[in-house]
Amino acid sequence: MADHLSEAAKSSGDAGVEAFATHDVFNQAPPYGGSNLAAGDPLLLAAVSAHVPAGELKDVLAHGAEVGAEAFLELGRQANIHIPALKTHDRHGRRLDQVEFHPAYHDLMAYSFTAGMHSALLDGGVSTQLVRAAKFFLTSQAETGHTCPITMTNAAAAVMAQYPDVCADLLPKIQTRTYDPRFLPMHEKTGITIGMGMTEKQGGTDLRAISSTAEVGNQGSYAITGHKWFFSAPMCDAFLVLAKTANGPSCFLIPRILADGRVNGLRFQRLKDKLGNKSNASSEVEFHRAEGYLLGDEGRGIATIIDMVTPTRIDCALGSAGQMRAAVSRAVHHCRHRKTFGAYLIDQPLMTAVLADMALDVAAATALALRLVRAAAKAETDPVEAAYARLLTPAIKYWICKTGPALTYEAMECLGGNGYVEDYDMARIYRDAPVNPIWEGSGNVMALDVLRALGRHPEAPNLVLSELSKSGDASLSAACSGLPSLAAQALADPAHARVLTERLALTAAVAALKELQLDDVADAFAKTRLSGGWRSTYGILPVGIDAAGILEGLYPPAV
Repeated sequence: MADHLSEAAKSSGDAGVEAFATHDVFNQAPPYGGSNLAAGDPLLLAAVSAHVPAGELKDVLAHGAEVGAEAFLELGRQANIHIPALKTHDRHGRRLDQVEFHPAYHDLMAYSFTAGMHSALLDGGVSTQLVRAAKFFLTSQAETGHTCPITMTNAAAAVMAQYPDVCADLLPKIQTRTYDPRFLPMHEKTGITIGMGMTEKQGGTDLRAISSTAEVGNQGSYAITGHKWFFSAPMCDAFLVLAKTANGPSCFLIPRILADGRVNGLRFQRLKDKLGNKSNASSEVEFHRAEGYLLGDEGRGIATIIDMVTPTRIDCALGSAGQMRAAVSRAVHHCRHRKTFGAYLIDQPLMTAVLADMALDVAAATALALRLVRAAAKAETDPVEAAYARLLTPAIKYWICKTGPALTYEAMECLGGNGYVEDYDMARIYRDAPVNPIWEGSGNVMALDVLRALGRHPEAPNLVLSELSKSGDASLSAACSGLPSLAAQALADPAHARVLTERLALTAAVAALKELQLDDVADAFAKTRLSGGWRSTYGILPVGIDAAGILEGLYPPAV
């Protein structure tokens, strides 16, 4: 048979061999990657440069080059293809309860540690928080799964720093820039990560319904018995966990491995088989008299752990904004290189409108998330910023995170069939998009938290509305004037809380864009989002908006 085929090939010559090559590959976009994600984002640079020293801006630009490199994007692909695996027992049948990861995951973690994204809250300072936020936003455009333990470690540090009697020796190990994945007691490691466990099968968001219990143990410790239905990042070195004492829900720090080298009583049942966020391990766990240490007072656990909530929600907003930027960047890249009906897709009027419409949401989400970071960083010393953070954190998290999945789908459609297959990372971005709207409070929780903030801080609305309308812009003034009546309606009937929450976020987005002096973008966003017209899909822009100009300004062609 081989001889027969050889003779046939010889007799046909080169033309016969090429007879099976039906076409050349052309009119396809080149691979996405190899660009500086910070340098190519004028809005991000404008939002950061006004508030950080020049040297720190260079740090952001260097980070943008690193995470935009093809090698870094490949790490993200590898970490999501080779997903974590739970090893409950060793080869001899002893309990092991370890999670194994592909080396790409550890490389991603090491890079984010080096960038300081896991510990910025311990360092303090507005510029530090803003630089960290920019890095988080940029990293989320490359890979989001590994940022979960990065977020939790950063947020947990804000809680742990308040309890030096328990945590003083651990804080320097959080602040280090060295990632240490070894399965060792914390005092033997160079760097540590912190996870969390709150929700249970029967309770979910209702944390007071938890059934896990804590009994006083030896030498100031407690013995924790119970379970957690979602236990985030089970490979971490310690966890902040809620369990009940006789006085009610209390917060405990539970080490993964005890100081004497014994593995603590955490029995992992399985890893969650999630829609997306594949590189990150999420688990179900049972506590078998696990040793834990009380943080704060018994019965005050929810109040203790609540300090994790704001920074975690801010990261949800930053992460979703980054994913949105990632999706639209890939759509713009494709449309700049793909021709149809004699012109590049990006120059086809209908496609230009779709891309520009999505770009407005990405711009608003980016400006809004970074504005929130500044407010949170200044909240302790500035009452206006404190009011902004209290009232707008849930509203901003609500709008940005809920916008992400719909926008990501529309961006996927811009790539056509290519966007739907796993050879391209658009499919992964789309699967990852729903996690942030759900994590740390879904839509209704955020809307109810807006109402809760209104009730607990009656001074906040006036302070926030004055801040949002200070530019004197007519559209902002009109939007702000309508918010008090919406607030009164929602307080009287919580069924209207989503209307208030979204309107509040949209108004704040216009203000954030105006502050950056992006008047054309802000005006287009206000005209389309605050006009009251019904828009159920992207690409529905009114006459007079310069779609091409918006795209060129927010997504300048790579040079």
